[in-house]
Amino acid sequence: MQDAVDVAVVGGGVVGLWTAFCAARRGASVAVVDPEPGRGASWTAAGMLAPVTEYAYGEDALLALTLAAAAAYPAAVAELAGVSGLDAGYRATGSVEVAWDAGDLAALRDLDARRRALGLETRLLTGGALRRVEPGLATGVAGGVVAAGEAQVDNRAMVASLLVALERLGVALVREAATGLGPGSPPVVQLASGPVRAGAVVLAAGAATTRLPGLPEHLRVPVRPVQGHTLRLRTDEPVVEHVVRGRVRGTPVYVVPRASGEVVVGATSEERGFVTERRAGAVHDLLRDALLLVPGLDEAEWVEVSAGLRPGTPDNGPVVGPTGVPGLLVATGHYRNGVLLAPTTGYAVAGLLAGEPLPAELAAFGPERFALRQEVPA
Repeated sequence: MQDAVDVAVVGGGVVGLWTAFCAARRGASVAVVDPEPGRGASWTAAGMLAPVTEYAYGEDALLALTLAAAAAYPAAVAELAGVSGLDAGYRATGSVEVAWDAGDLAALRDLDARRRALGLETRLLTGGALRRVEPGLATGVAGGVVAAGEAQVDNRAMVASLLVALERLGVALVREAATGLGPGSPPVVQLASGPVRAGAVVLAAGAATTRLPGLPEHLRVPVRPVQGHTLRLRTDEPVVEHVVRGRVRGTPVYVVPRASGEVVVGATSEERGFVTERRAGAVHDLLRDALLLVPGLDEAEWVEVSAGLRPGTPDNGPVVGPTGVPGLLVATGHYRNGVLLAPTTGYAVAGLLAGEPLPAELAAFGPERFALRQEVPA
């Protein structure tokens, strides 16, 4: 690019696209650098907005963030649709969390007791009662939990909406890979075709964020790739009405029904490095467990299998905020909550760029927390 912009966003997944959207809505000139905007983990995801059923022991700070993000989602996608004219597929379907056998139910009961102690609204039901809520479940399920307040969004429709909105806002989509960061404050984003100069740079490249050559050593926060497979099927009639999140002999699986008839089944979590090849075994395991819980999927049409790399961190929380290098910010590490946290991250980073503080719920998730951990004596 010949002309400098106010903000260069390196990475065009949902976090980078929302950051660009929010900054452009505030009047900034923005460029997004990514060879395939909206692909990768953002394309593979299922779009669950599930702060309650994603909660794990010890993730109380992350829970506060995801609850705030879920509450803000309807207004965010309404603003997006107002610019793009396209629906992102937001639906308040609720979730049912299903235990296949007695062992799964015992683990779910213990986790749900912790969630209710935190004030979360759930209902623990027997298998029969759960099937009355969601008749598409198998007759043999042991029981489960209803989280009526959860929702979903069609992540691919949202990406399409974001790309149209960015075009209408004048955001430049630079469909190249960043080859490195050049010296300066803020740094220059290097491309094979030449540099991108900006008043501020936001690193939002997911699992690849810290692989960028020229990144200062202290910013190589521990973001790692965690591969996830998802399957897409299609049915003529709905097989379930809720998002179904199951445990089958300790292994998680989910089934996400779309209004269009698409059904997303997922997802594996595999620590294989930067590997994106799709595995037959992953497809087998996901289909096996999904069919045990939702037998109506047996007649579904096969559509595709996809695999992406989630950006994981040691505490499963995102990495968002200033880096200590003037004009350089980071927004990565969203792991299994990327779609849920993308609008909240985008608004927060756009606020930082305008001189505002991080929202309170994001304050615990700056990059400095990992440096502080490394300084604590063993």
